[in-house]
Amino acid sequence: MDRLFELQGEFWVAAVETLYMVALTLLIGGFAGLLLGIALYTTRPGSLLSNRVVFNVLNVVINFFRPIPFIIFIAAVQPFSRFVIGTGIGNNALIFALSLAASFAIGRIVEQNLLTVSPGVIEAARSMGASPLRILRTVVIPEALGPLILGYTFVLVAIIDMTAVAGVIGGGGLGTFAQVYGYRQFEPVVTWAAVVLIVVFVQVAQFFGNWLARKVMRR
Repeated sequence: MDRLFELQGEFWVAAVETLYMVALTLLIGGFAGLLLGIALYTTRPGSLLSNRVVFNVLNVVINFFRPIPFIIFIAAVQPFSRFVIGTGIGNNALIFALSLAASFAIGRIVEQNLLTVSPGVIEAARSMGASPLRILRTVVIPEALGPLILGYTFVLVAIIDMTAVAGVIGGGGLGTFAQVYGYRQFEPVVTWAAVVLIVVFVQVAQFFGNWLARKVMRR
């Protein structure tokens, strides 16, 4: 316990680093994933902007990258990360890799949730002369908003978990803190302090996501 008090400065810095990585990843990956999911939904056969070629290309790309284990994905995208942001190590490199991985997962989640919207509702909007973009904006997304929030909450929890491997490419965060000051120095109290705080982050994210989804679906 004394060792944990000695490391409380590093502990809170690691907590802030974790929140920083999670927030930026959700912002970048969440937006990119939303665009991917909407593109998948609108271009699939029989949908609002049906385009078999675009749909098949997007489908293959997402199916190719989504199953890759994240620890391998980090190493695989390092050259691309150096090309785009100028570095393949550190927190920003992890955010880049996390954002890419999250965008593919979110894209599929968005597509699946949009597909739950009743075709009858869409046909009714079409019969009233609404354009595809207007149907998407005023019918499809509002109807699927509750499930979308739950989907994003699921991904947010996964992102929190995945930041724990930041140390593999020289990043910080609670995962690195637990490995460096806890596991490698045989300090289980330090390790468990990081674990407990990660669990708290997850519980808060899940609670807020569930609350927001319930509030939206009651409207």
